[in-house]
Amino acid sequence: MKALAGAILVSMTCLAQGGTADLRGQTMVRDQIAARGIRDRRVLEAMASVPRHEFVLAPFRDSAYEDRPLPIGRGQTISQPYIVARMAEALELKGKERLLEVGSGSGYAAAVFGRLAAEVYGIELEPELNDRAVKVLASLGVRNVHLRAGDGFQGWPAQAPFDAIVLSCAAPELPAPLWEQLRMGGVAVMPEGEAGRVQRLVRIRKTIQGPRKEVLELVAFVPLRRP
Repeated sequence: MKALAGAILVSMTCLAQGGTADLRGQTMVRDQIAARGIRDRRVLEAMASVPRHEFVLAPFRDSAYEDRPLPIGRGQTISQPYIVARMAEALELKGKERLLEVGSGSGYAAAVFGRLAAEVYGIELEPELNDRAVKVLASLGVRNVHLRAGDGFQGWPAQAPFDAIVLSCAAPELPAPLWEQLRMGGVAVMPEGEAGRVQRLVRIRKTIQGPRKEVLELVAFVPLRRP
């Protein structure tokens, strides 16, 4: 694994969508993500190339590449890098997918997913966070990530069906509207559970026989909220 991470650091010289890759991002991938078992090369490259410091508030920029969540305002956080990578790997993206993210927050995870899928659609309940994320993504030249403020519980019917859906907030189960918007054979990844209690990161495959669920690991996320 160290050899794989090292090869990625050597090959990663610039962002695919413009700008210079930050050495801190490459070190983060080596020490916090590859070292913990993430093996998908595309995921490692995406995590190394997206500048996390651009998505955090100014007072926290010095901590942007630490493996921990950071506040982004409105009671929300930017997820720790390892968890973003874990969810990205669990989605098994190949590059041609249409992906929906519920709870896009700062836009950081959406930017990572945008390096792995063809089109990403993100919904954030808080307009202030959504507006900030839109500006950051535009400044980085990201064109395949589309964000809007709204009720993530209802998904984005006009853009459905989706090949993959990811919830960056916890819910007791995958909301029915999201299940309906997931194409047959598609994958959903989400923290399952309630705030303040043990949550499980799960992968749910949509099959003809119904949902097929796998438990990946224990996590802690803010809850899915509605207007």
